Amino acid sequence: MDFEEYQKKTKKTAVYPNQGNNFVYPTLGLTGESGEVADKIKKVLRDKNGVVDENTKLEIEKELGDVLWYLSQISTELGLSLDEIAQKNIIKLLSRLERNTIHGDGDNR
Repeated sequence: MDFEEYQKKTKKTAVYPNQGNNFVYPTLGLTGESGEVADKIKKVLRDKNGVVDENTKLEIEKELGDVLWYLSQISTELGLSLDEIAQKNIIKLLSRLERNTIHGDGDNR
């Protein structure tokens, strides 16, 4: 499955107020799900000495799926293509790598 197909399928499952004209709801959902990923990682550090076991990996995978769903919905709400976002992002990162500017601050380095 590519991002375009994923984005079309997630749109079918989107049920929230003013869906199709509401980028705020999925943005809030993204922050919540990202926090759940971070919380699971935090607990790996606290409870498992930084070792990710198979069960934890599966739980993190589920949360990352939710992050991806909300990212897809934000993109859809804004009329953006996840495929294009991914392509532009890798071009930007490879350019930074070539120019030795991966490290550092600022969006436009």
